[in-house]
Amino acid sequence: MDSQTVQRRRWYILGVLTVSLLVVVLDNTILNVALKTIADPDKGLGATQSQLEWAINSYTLVFAGLLFTFGVLGDRLGRKRVLMGGMAVFALASLVSAYAQSPDQLIYARALMGLGGAAIMPQTLSIITNVFEPHERARAIGIWAGAVGLGVAIGPLTGGLLLAHFWWGSVFLINVPVIAAGVALMAFLVPESRNPNPGRLDPLGVLLSVAGLVVLSYGIIQGGDKGEWLTTGTLGPILAGAAVLALFVWHEARTASPAFDVRLFKDARMSAAVASIALCFFAATGVFFFANFYMQSVRGLTPLQSGLMVLPFAAAQLIFSPRSASLVRRFGAKAVCTSGLLAVTVALIGYQFVGTTTPLWVLGAVFFVQGAGMANVMPPATESVMSALPREKAGAGSAVNNVARQVAVAMGVAVLGSVVASVYRGELHDRLAALPAGAREAAGESIEGAHAVAARMGAAGHGLIGPADTAFVHAMHAASIAAAVVSFLGAMVVLKWMPGRAAAVPAAENQAAPEPEKAGV
Repeated sequence: MDSQTVQRRRWYILGVLTVSLLVVVLDNTILNVALKTIADPDKGLGATQSQLEWAINSYTLVFAGLLFTFGVLGDRLGRKRVLMGGMAVFALASLVSAYAQSPDQLIYARALMGLGGAAIMPQTLSIITNVFEPHERARAIGIWAGAVGLGVAIGPLTGGLLLAHFWWGSVFLINVPVIAAGVALMAFLVPESRNPNPGRLDPLGVLLSVAGLVVLSYGIIQGGDKGEWLTTGTLGPILAGAAVLALFVWHEARTASPAFDVRLFKDARMSAAVASIALCFFAATGVFFFANFYMQSVRGLTPLQSGLMVLPFAAAQLIFSPRSASLVRRFGAKAVCTSGLLAVTVALIGYQFVGTTTPLWVLGAVFFVQGAGMANVMPPATESVMSALPREKAGAGSAVNNVARQVAVAMGVAVLGSVVASVYRGELHDRLAALPAGAREAAGESIEGAHAVAARMGAAGHGLIGPADTAFVHAMHAASIAAAVVSFLGAMVVLKWMPGRAAAVPAAENQAAPEPEKAGV
């Protein structure tokens, strides 16, 4: 495909890649809505709490562990080829998930979905980097980033609509026709591209990156599930994963043909951008996840109603993400990223005004500010990461961006989840002490457990609901303050280390635009 054809089709290519990305991002959020139904022995699979957690975590572990590997493979083997292969695997795994006959089958199918998702995610951004010239790339990445935010927001709504009319497997089956159409369009529209000089393979580096990310993610997930961070089962994997990743960095800095040149992190623009993405997603998505429990358990909203409540977040993403590029041109990435992180901080502080009887429009306003803030962090930060790398290494750069986001999301949910669980149990301690042993454990685990215990106890349990709701809201307030501190720290990191507009513009002017790659664009 010649470069003129690619340039004529570039916005169509972006549309296909965005829809493909949306399916992957939407899938995890859509599953959260279906968990209750899957746990139902009559309507679902009768999955236990542990099995539900692993239905989510099996995807996360494989996805996070293989992201970097598939970014490097895309640069070497061809990004279109790896992308279409990942789409095929994701569609097959979605089909198997939809018709799983047991919780174990669902867990294994979800792990296979993680494999497909890890192949898809880095390629979408690296292809965009190669298709669009520097003067349009920031706008294209803004639209790409908006799709990520949109997927997080509309997942609950889509899941609620499907569960209102179909069986639980429909939340997976919907992926298949969308992916089939996407693959057909990719075959026609998307150009192939790869690194024309990939150098020698670095199998040790690839192995270390996979092992380190999987073990680290496992430890983080264990800490969140058990609420215990100082035990051997949690600290051991976290320290081991961090040690393996440190060994990976040491190896990559010394090998002649690294899978990823870690010396690129000497570029303050790239380091600060990766840090801002990680800190933003740690803070914002961790609290955003627990807002779903507030809406459905404390306020009694249906999955569909709670999905509709998230529309302000989606609207903010659609409004501000595509416009972030023009703001960066006018004020610089440093100012836009810092302002976005400060807006996220304000939104997280805004959760303090959300109580058990607060009008729901207040929560909608918090969601909108949070969405607007994130829409002005991810696009300029992602563009800073990608522009710090040559085009031929776009896959590796995309993988770094996505690994930072994915590990931050897992860590945010796990760490802030531990804060919520600890404060919730502490606030409810006196009420729990009066319950029988089995009921005490169930009510102390979660707000949903407390409501289930109250329902089983009948009239005697009505006195538990109010205190449990209040305890959960207090716990959410504590977690949101912790998240606000992290988000503010991210703003300070960007303010301190991301180059300002005056420093970035001359560097960009002195750097000649790279030639299109021979093998593709």
